Amino acid sequence: MVWKEEYKSLLWIIGFFLFAYFMPIENESFSAAIIAALDLAKWYAQEHVILCLIPAFFIAGVIAVSVSQNVVIKYLGGKTKKWIAYSVASVSGAILAVCSCTILPLFSGIHKRGAGLGPAIAFLYSGPAINILSIILTARILGLELGIARIIGAVIFSVVIGLVMNFIYRRDEKDRQNAQIALPEPDVMRPHWQTAFHFFVLVAILVFANWGKPDTTEGFWYFIFDYKWIFVGSFGILFSLSLAFILKLNKIYVGIGSILVFVSAIIWYSQPLIPFTVAVVILTLILSLSKGEPNEWLGNTWSFIKQIMPLLGAGVLTAGFLLGSADNDNGIIPNEWITNLVGANSLFSIFFASIVGAFMYFATLTEIPILQGLISSGMGKGPALALLLAGPALSLPNMLVLRGVIGIQKTIVYVVLVVIMATISGLAYGAFF
Repeated sequence: MVWKEEYKSLLWIIGFFLFAYFMPIENESFSAAIIAALDLAKWYAQEHVILCLIPAFFIAGVIAVSVSQNVVIKYLGGKTKKWIAYSVASVSGAILAVCSCTILPLFSGIHKRGAGLGPAIAFLYSGPAINILSIILTARILGLELGIARIIGAVIFSVVIGLVMNFIYRRDEKDRQNAQIALPEPDVMRPHWQTAFHFFVLVAILVFANWGKPDTTEGFWYFIFDYKWIFVGSFGILFSLSLAFILKLNKIYVGIGSILVFVSAIIWYSQPLIPFTVAVVILTLILSLSKGEPNEWLGNTWSFIKQIMPLLGAGVLTAGFLLGSADNDNGIIPNEWITNLVGANSLFSIFFASIVGAFMYFATLTEIPILQGLISSGMGKGPALALLLAGPALSLPNMLVLRGVIGIQKTIVYVVLVVIMATISGLAYGAFF
């Protein structure tokens, strides 16, 4: 067994050596793909790590520590009535304006706490695919037909894929259910409403901090965007109160930390990312200096970061190398090839759009302008819907991380189900419209 592990290391070393030795850096397409990969990684780090992923990791930590395992099992467990479990999973995902990567720590959290595989998968899909803002913007920018088709397809997807995954792995789920029967009732540390309030404030900060700019400068959605940092600051005050009076952290630490964040917000009012970062650093320091549940919260958050971030970084680099950066720079696969292959409502075009969508990375709401450009370049309606249904919910980084959470076999089955259902939906939509 030892020698087998040594052979693996040797093969990795040989593989890297051969790649470096024959790397065609003189080839313009290859060099451009490398730059696109680094550009996508830089863009992802600047736009999504601090505002999206870090709050999501802290929310996952809250789920792991403060949300009773029995509560998760009660509403999302394998023995919960299916209509209740899948309704809760879909609604929970729909309120989060998150991408296919940001949903991962949240999925890991509820799965770790005992949620059934089916409802957990429904939550995993619904988070990026069904969030309310993306549906509204799809209808406004890409047309009412596509908006309605997207929400119907996504809701059906989340339930059907969850049910199929649960059926395929019903034996594994039965073993998990039997283990859950023996769980003792946990000691209730505080009323459920207090935990719910703390969780709600964190989710609100995540949602408003990542509120995207709409295509118009008028109306309700732009009003929220224009004042989103006011909303974030207001919920930040509630979060400080929650830390002091619900989690019962040292009030002096919380007070000093809140003042420092407030001062940084005044100094760098035009750069809200700075006070947001200051708040994250101060929260981390306070939790590290605390004992009991707060320290455990930080520990679980760090565990999710260690598990997910390395694979996520590798996935973003690979996606950028293959398919290009966020600025539409070509990867090793030219964008023109993709556009030419999805121009008809044929089975091949729709299936190809599903595959490309599954591997591409879409940040929250970015699928809409990307698809708008592809449609204007001649993309068919069937491939467009297939890309909308497969793209936001999946990505190469998402798959790499998911493999570490539920295993490679379940990840492959999940990806295949998403691609198949996206293809079927695209065919039906293309035939009618």
